Amino acid sequence: MNSPGSAAGRGRYRQIVDDFRSRITAGELPNGARLPSIRQVAQDWRVALATATKAMAALRDEGLIEPRVGAGTVVRAAGSAGPSEPDDDKHAGLPVRVKAPIDRELVLRTAIGIADVEGLEAVTMRRLAAELGIAVMSLYRYVANKEDLVEQMADMAFGAHQLPELGLVGWRAKLEFGARQQWAMCGQHPWLPRVVSFTRPLLMPQAMSHTEWFLAALEDVDLPLEMKLREVICLVSIVVTYGTSAAAEFEARQERGETMAHWWRDREGRADELLASGRFPYLAATSGDWIGDLDGLFEYALARHLDGFALLLET
Repeated sequence: MNSPGSAAGRGRYRQIVDDFRSRITAGELPNGARLPSIRQVAQDWRVALATATKAMAALRDEGLIEPRVGAGTVVRAAGSAGPSEPDDDKHAGLPVRVKAPIDRELVLRTAIGIADVEGLEAVTMRRLAAELGIAVMSLYRYVANKEDLVEQMADMAFGAHQLPELGLVGWRAKLEFGARQQWAMCGQHPWLPRVVSFTRPLLMPQAMSHTEWFLAALEDVDLPLEMKLREVICLVSIVVTYGTSAAAEFEARQERGETMAHWWRDREGRADELLASGRFPYLAATSGDWIGDLDGLFEYALARHLDGFALLLET
């Protein structure tokens, strides 16, 4: 594999750019067409990730492609706003070729933008430096390493979704509101559930303020503080569990272009065979409408969990 700084690497970088440009201008890749991930480009062209990153960045600078949340990188519609001139909120938080002075906030916002569009695995120090247009070593002025970067990204994400002081009455209304807000946050940042740990929790002030909010919501509940904390952890675990499944779906679409419908279609024959075998009569009698309905499953789990907590308080 060629290094990005070698003559061969520079030649491959231009080949990648020229190939995609010609396919886009010829209409082979129409407006809105999804492009492979940078990791896939690197594998297909047998180049370093940095070379693939540089090539895709050049195509973005030319206004030929754009990152889009939920779709990865796609061909940009002709005449739409350029990378530095977003025409609406759909580009908010996405990685861009920046010209502003580099600071910690910009480093983190750019890293979050990459993760939101392409997944956490796409966030490398080399990729981030390429997006910012700086040397890799310059990043270490702001973060100690990749682990520190991800921790600070997560804390910034939690900070941008602080739970407000609302006039909600009763512990249940407050817990429902907080859990749904966190579920929405996981939808905006699919990588976030992977960062949350209940055994090795990261000491993130903004994330800790979420926990404090939930504990305050239980202020009038007659239970020991330790039990209240266990309740908060159980509640958040529901968000994280379903958020992790949502993240896996997101990554499958980004990395392989595989939707849930594609996955099931490839296995439909095997599923029909198993259900028709008579071994699983209850499963065979279900409609299967629950499959893929993560929002519905989350709401069901939330409601049943809070029903159980209410019974605990009545005893």
